[in-house]
Amino acid sequence: MVLKGLEQLVEEAAMQAFEPNINNTTDEKKFASFRKAAGRSVICVHVKLDGINIAVPVINQNQSLAHLAKEAISRLEDTGISCEMEYNQCYFKKFHRDEFYIMKPSDIIKDVLSDGDMVEIVARKTQERKNSHKLRSSSSSEDAETSCATEELHQPKRVLDIPVIDVNGYDLNLDSLIRLGKGEAKLSLSDETVRKLRETRDIVEGIIEKGYVRYGINTGFGLLSKVVVENDKLVELQYNIVRSHCAGIGEPLPIETTRRILALRINVLAKAFSGCNPGLVEHMVEMFNKNCLPLIPAQGTVGASGDLAPLAHLAQGVIGEGTMWSPKTGWGEALEVLAANNMVPYQLTPKDGLSLINGTQFICGVGAEALHRAKNCVRTTVIITAMVFDILEGHTNAFDDRVHAIRPHTGQRRIAAALKALCNSPKYPSEIYELEKHDVQDPYTIRCVPQVAGVTLDTINFVEGIFSTEMNSATDNPLVFGAEEEVGNEAADIISAGNFHGEYPAKALDFLTIAVHEIGNMSERRLERLCNPSCSNLPAFLVDSPGLNSGFMIPHCTSAALVSENKTLCFPSSADTQSTSAGKEDHVSMGGWAARKALRVVKNLENVLAIELLAACQALEFKRPLHTTEPLEAVYNLVRTKVDPFVKDRAFTPDIEVIQKMIEQNLIWETVAPYLDSDPFWDEF
Repeated sequence: MVLKGLEQLVEEAAMQAFEPNINNTTDEKKFASFRKAAGRSVICVHVKLDGINIAVPVINQNQSLAHLAKEAISRLEDTGISCEMEYNQCYFKKFHRDEFYIMKPSDIIKDVLSDGDMVEIVARKTQERKNSHKLRSSSSSEDAETSCATEELHQPKRVLDIPVIDVNGYDLNLDSLIRLGKGEAKLSLSDETVRKLRETRDIVEGIIEKGYVRYGINTGFGLLSKVVVENDKLVELQYNIVRSHCAGIGEPLPIETTRRILALRINVLAKAFSGCNPGLVEHMVEMFNKNCLPLIPAQGTVGASGDLAPLAHLAQGVIGEGTMWSPKTGWGEALEVLAANNMVPYQLTPKDGLSLINGTQFICGVGAEALHRAKNCVRTTVIITAMVFDILEGHTNAFDDRVHAIRPHTGQRRIAAALKALCNSPKYPSEIYELEKHDVQDPYTIRCVPQVAGVTLDTINFVEGIFSTEMNSATDNPLVFGAEEEVGNEAADIISAGNFHGEYPAKALDFLTIAVHEIGNMSERRLERLCNPSCSNLPAFLVDSPGLNSGFMIPHCTSAALVSENKTLCFPSSADTQSTSAGKEDHVSMGGWAARKALRVVKNLENVLAIELLAACQALEFKRPLHTTEPLEAVYNLVRTKVDPFVKDRAFTPDIEVIQKMIEQNLIWETVAPYLDSDPFWDEF
């Protein structure tokens, strides 16, 4: 390559405003060559503005983000696209892993950005700023600002409309937990809950006052439980257990996951069997509502005596130590993040530290996302199956009610009913279905979907039942029972038991992993049939001029690779155990890994289904001018709003990612739902 002049090369590399689906490799190569030739520190920042990505070179990194915005707006307008945003009336979102960071126009580029960073420019809501005092409905001014930032980034309702969920340890459900994770709801404690917390707290204080020895209040922990700790060391004991248990490693959990874990821990403490100070729970509620979220490493829990390491990292933030995030500050020292949100560290009292770290909230917080997304996958796989069924000239008699009435598993009947509703019928006829059939019997990956996806649906419902109980269970150790006046009697006691053991959610998540993987197995096989002309009577790999074009050849390889990876992840974590704490904790659940790999399997499955859906829509192109059923055509139209037909070879990855997001967000089902009289998956028959 002949290197061009410095300014010319920068201009060429930066002027190209491109749509998200267009490969940016050329620009990156130009920038790399430019850096090498110029011998200067030049970075490329990807700026997203009005849905368009713009590659902007930065030579002077001592400039502010406002300058970056000005350059991006200028380059966008140079392409003929108008932009009404003012560069000094915006804020910036920097994306990293699954999190985002808020930045101000006055921030200096070198302090907050690196080469290759993706930044979105977001217009400030001027009217909301002018009326911000009207939005401060429940607490301090910075609470409203934090809520506004969270609202903008997570797309919940306006601050005044954000619902408040009363946590009491008894009725938190999966849907509410998912909303809490997304920042779409706040938490509160009722007076009755605070009263119950005070009752059990009085028992703990009475035990200390009367000199009784009780595990976790005035003793060591685990193997050291025989060691009695003097009263003047009880507070130090609680700080020690939090600090010593902060031993997690690995990538930080995403912000939404941390929110769920914090909400779950608050819910468990609100049940009022832990004996912690009511002020601790109130402090945690304030942290949650202000989005002050501690950094929690993903690895380190064995899932019994609770999720000790990750919950200790959560507790570390409560006491103002370690690393913490908030929309107002991004990542920083916990003490500074709390201060920026008008909070101070909580001062532990006896039993508080131990109350923070015992339980299965890491398993449930991560596993809840896997469960929620798995439900979307089941719906999506049925919709895709119906589309492939029509393309491959299937027979609807396999979905006949009489067939499934004589093998009446609930999930099987529901999946068959959903397929029957989506495929050719008097209500929604298919022109494709009227074509002459070439076979009298369909392959198992179409004919047996009710039997296979049905047990997946039943497993999901089983797992959700386990989670509903687990999320609202007292999983602390020890547990506090009775009333203050009964201290010393059997009616009021501190009981050391095993509710912290994670076997229930661990086993449930292992079941979930195996069940959802199986629909990925079937999806990959259907994809192969679509791509194989001997099975589909369509062009090889679903593209014109096969040979010149490779079409879906390698997307099928990607699907096969993901399915194979999922097979290896299906070995049940809960089948393993390792003795810990010098043999005192001699059986553990390994539920943390069960949760993490369940989520990984579901994410892989979403991509497998995304590839199959892309292939099904591409196959429909070769059936035109004929049309499939109305609800399935609606899905085709949804896909085509984001992904064009494959006329010739192009990069597949951006398209797969777009459709994967649709599946994750349940958009495929939401497109079909208006065409059905009810939800065949979960409504009563």
